[in-house]
Amino acid sequence: MVMIARNEAASIARCLHSVRDWVDAMVVLDTGSTDDTVAIARAAGAQVHLWAWRDDFAAARNAALALSPADWNLVLDADEWLVGDGAAIGQALRQAGDKRFIGLVPVHSQLDSAPAAAAGGDLASNPAGDATPAMEQLSWLPRLLPRGVVYTGRIHEQPVSDLPRQRLGVRIGHDGYRWHKAQQKKGRNRALLVAALRDEPENPYLHYQLGKDRDVYGDAAQALACYEQALQRMPAGHPCRIDAVVRTLVCLKLLGLHALGQQFAEDEMPACGQSPDFFYVLADLLVDFARLEPERGARELLPLARISLLFCLKLGDTPDVAGSVSGRGSHLAAHALALMDGPGARRRPDE
Repeated sequence: MVMIARNEAASIARCLHSVRDWVDAMVVLDTGSTDDTVAIARAAGAQVHLWAWRDDFAAARNAALALSPADWNLVLDADEWLVGDGAAIGQALRQAGDKRFIGLVPVHSQLDSAPAAAAGGDLASNPAGDATPAMEQLSWLPRLLPRGVVYTGRIHEQPVSDLPRQRLGVRIGHDGYRWHKAQQKKGRNRALLVAALRDEPENPYLHYQLGKDRDVYGDAAQALACYEQALQRMPAGHPCRIDAVVRTLVCLKLLGLHALGQQFAEDEMPACGQSPDFFYVLADLLVDFARLEPERGARELLPLARISLLFCLKLGDTPDVAGSVSGRGSHLAAHALALMDGPGARRRPDE
């Protein structure tokens, strides 16, 4: 297992303890911790190496990989952990034999409903103030790498390889998107994203990531501008396009641009019509809009929101789609419908 880390004393032991029985060695490249990260990692059995940070995540990843003698490397971050066992990793390698591939692992990111967590949050249709069920985002990420595969990208780095990609039957937990943890890292990545965009101004993925960096810290207006730049450059079928549309809708709602959001959703519906995330945040926007226009809300907006939630349930969850939030096609949509249709729900938003 290979990791880069800095100031992860609160999390790193959990990660190392979860994986150490399933790997031959654990290599940690510390990029300048000022807390107890190094001591904790060594106590957990990791080989810790010190490296001067160079504002380049790919360079750090590659330096860590170069320190590993293994033919295969599982790449994890300190705020991740192996859930259950890792037997599927060894099984996949035994079945592959001499064949090389990139192993995709499912990373389940915990989300909370802090105001700036623009992955979606609570529907505005919660008349009783009930707690929204916990949310979780699933991403399949390339994390099992054969020797020789390296990373590129100053920020949001990715391994460079034409090797086939194979999904592995393991589960990785991640809590780095939780509100309190995101606040601790505020501003860490933005300068790198801005610098990367100076080098690649037409890269839609970088515009999209800069938007995510801005909206997670509550800057919906700047996030919206970044998502617009990303969408202008994203071709149809881009793996991040649906998530960029979803996040754009959330920003439009937060900025009070409901009518514009409704029109934007109509324009994007042909491309997003199979996404429960799209219909979930559309319902959220429509319910919030109904609060501002009660008569139209009761006549038009709330019925459309209800239809959108029913579409969520019809589609079901779509974990294969980048940025998809678990539950929007199942229990989250059902919870929102129950709030709208339950005996204690208000039939008109102004009542």
